[in-house]
Amino acid sequence: MIYTLSQLLSKTAARFPDKDAVVFQDQTLSYRQLDELSNQVAHTLKKCSVRPGDRVGIYINKSIPSVISIFGILKADAVYVPLDPWAPPKRLGYIIENCDIRCLLTGSDKMNFVARMIDETSPLERIVLTDSGPYSAEIPGVEMILWDAVQTEATDTPAQKSIETDLAYILYTSGSTGDPKGVMISHLNAFTFINWAYETVDMWSEDRVANHAPHHFDLSIFDIFVTVKAGGTLYPVPTHTAKFPVKLAEFISKNKISVWYSVPSAWVHMLTHGKMEDFDFSALRTIIFAGEVFPIKHLQQLVQQIPHADYYNWYGPTETNVITSYKVENLDPNSNKPVPIGKACENMGVFILDEDGKEITKTGVTGELHGRGSGVAQGYWNDPKKTARLFVQNPLQTNFNERTYRTGDLVQISEDENLIYLGRRDHQVKVQGYRIELGEIENALLNHPQIKEAAVVALKNEQHATYLKTFLTLNGEATLSILEIKRHCARFVPRYMIPETIEFCDDLPKTSTGKIDKKFLTDLR
Repeated sequence: MIYTLSQLLSKTAARFPDKDAVVFQDQTLSYRQLDELSNQVAHTLKKCSVRPGDRVGIYINKSIPSVISIFGILKADAVYVPLDPWAPPKRLGYIIENCDIRCLLTGSDKMNFVARMIDETSPLERIVLTDSGPYSAEIPGVEMILWDAVQTEATDTPAQKSIETDLAYILYTSGSTGDPKGVMISHLNAFTFINWAYETVDMWSEDRVANHAPHHFDLSIFDIFVTVKAGGTLYPVPTHTAKFPVKLAEFISKNKISVWYSVPSAWVHMLTHGKMEDFDFSALRTIIFAGEVFPIKHLQQLVQQIPHADYYNWYGPTETNVITSYKVENLDPNSNKPVPIGKACENMGVFILDEDGKEITKTGVTGELHGRGSGVAQGYWNDPKKTARLFVQNPLQTNFNERTYRTGDLVQISEDENLIYLGRRDHQVKVQGYRIELGEIENALLNHPQIKEAAVVALKNEQHATYLKTFLTLNGEATLSILEIKRHCARFVPRYMIPETIEFCDDLPKTSTGKIDKKFLTDLR
């Protein structure tokens, strides 16, 4: 019986020892090698006094060593905490201190950056290098464990004490304000999603799965663990490839990727700048997107480009992983509305509450979506107040304790009983007394054929009145006047929802997970 994530690898390595587990650029790693190397990492960590439940950081770009590190930490009964390789040192230093990370796995090329994260209050005691390259930075008071030493450890699986309710990983989400918060995910939480996704996508051992998402983003859970469960091959997308649409399209074609999971932005960039007509996508059988709304005009273009694939729209915050799913079929070419987020996944439940806390069961009524089930996270690390505010007792069930998660997302029920995503509750603003959902304006803007990306933010003027500002990128050599854009908006939204100011950009800033960085745009004012 499998009840911890590391057991997935042990079982698959026994079934497919010589099969490629990970392919990264010109490097390959078999399941036997992945199993044995992660065992050596686990033995190393145990010798470094890593105890069950300890948090161990991973500060590595997506690569073969990053996958080895994840399984090595899990096999040591510890909790892996992936650090964003591109985040500011101050932020990463906060995470190390907040999560009490005493041991960190990193590459030799990252040591200078690690040194900038650490100060006299840092709990970090040991660093385990994941390669044999030279490093130039020494950190006083921190012990260095070299990769050569790791490779002298035993290759057998260490005895494990973890059970399904223990934490498996902590993902720090950026949030819109304040310090990042660590979402605590148990093995059971993860398996609820993994088992459902495995069955839904009908994964098998011949699948080639791209790993586009960084490891600190919850989309990576599907890439890594569902692939290992199936005995498929994982293809981490190199960082430099992910940033260039043509290279990304070439990556999918060259590696005959069969399953792809990413934010829609990756496809929008490939559709607009990736010269997709030059590449072969015949192996791509499943395309999954999540994390943000897929502009319908771009989704329609993608389906035309790759008509043979199955398309899924998955929804769920990090705190629940995926809780609803919608299989995209029979797209209406005349529709301007995004596809639904669907219905609850198996073994997960959702319900909608209005502002008075009453359940909404009728179509067309807006309320906040709540998630329930074994996929709901354990809360936020070291933050009981925030946990108590968002992980709440199910108000529809008072006979026993049942933790539910308030997503903060506004939805409606459609006529066919699918959920329609409307936007964030905290993105709903009041302008001139009217309650406005910023996502509705963005959707209207994206209906214009020449607009590639759109982000709307609410700002305050000198009189402290709220006004709307839009940041836009256009397709190719297209030109639009501000008047043309406002006239276009007027076709879809009331006058009070038309943005007061419009700014054209060559590109919109993105977070490390590929989403438009609205906080950065808001701070630009």
